[in-house]
Amino acid sequence: VPVSHSSNLGTSPDMIKSNEHSSLSSLELGNLHKKYDTLIGSGAAAQVITSRGTHGNYLTIQLGSALGAVFGIFVARGVSGAHLNPVYSLSLCVLGRHPWRKLPLYSLSHLVGAFLGAATVYLQYYDAIQAFSGGELLVAGPNATAGIFCSYPADHLSFWGGLVDQVVATALFLLCCVALEDQQNGPLPDGLHPVLVGALILTMGVSMGSNCGFPLNPARDLGPRLFTFVAGWGEEVFKAGGGWWWVPIVAPFVGGLLGTLTYEVLIEAHHQTTPQSPQQELEEVVVDSGNNR
Repeated sequence: VPVSHSSNLGTSPDMIKSNEHSSLSSLELGNLHKKYDTLIGSGAAAQVITSRGTHGNYLTIQLGSALGAVFGIFVARGVSGAHLNPVYSLSLCVLGRHPWRKLPLYSLSHLVGAFLGAATVYLQYYDAIQAFSGGELLVAGPNATAGIFCSYPADHLSFWGGLVDQVVATALFLLCCVALEDQQNGPLPDGLHPVLVGALILTMGVSMGSNCGFPLNPARDLGPRLFTFVAGWGEEVFKAGGGWWWVPIVAPFVGGLLGTLTYEVLIEAHHQTTPQSPQQELEEVVVDSGNNR
């Protein structure tokens, strides 16, 4: 069964503001929170897989991914706005809420952080992985361990099915994240945003995880995949699933833009430009009543 490799992005009011901190600080914080996020998510998967299900199950993996994202957001949102996902950063750039010049740096920091997070999980679970696999690092089969770190399609999943899965899942995910950020959609207490993002990730995991583990995040999938490539799993990490590796990199960007633009056109574009106070609404009612006499 594919495990969760989502993780995702933060939503706090800081995300829609220009970041005044240095690019170096953004790189360091992006690296830190993605490392933390990957460490918790892949750590939960490693615990379940290497124990053969005696220390957790599919649900605990989803909880690990969700809580890892929540605390990753809390760790980094003060500096970077907790952009835990390049797809969301791209969406903000398209909407004009984030400078394009920062997108490559944010994406690089996510990639490096995910790589280091995977390396940390491998170091922590090295003995367990070796005992589980018999010393042979496999991508497929009953003793496969590559799925701890990045996504692979289930046996029943076709290429086009996987592509559709990722586009639809990421579109829904980004639509909900943009809705959480929309202040005119009902502002939320600041500390509640990360918790709701975690709840959203958990919701995705328990409803859309069986096909390929709902990766949703190109950096979260590619970084650990590159680590497994150099750590001993070899080129099979790119060959498995009929060359699956590029689907969780490209499809989330397509789905993310689709979900963001859908919300922008169908919801946000219909908000009132200037919200009216109850007193203003009452005055309008009185005027209209007078005009109709």
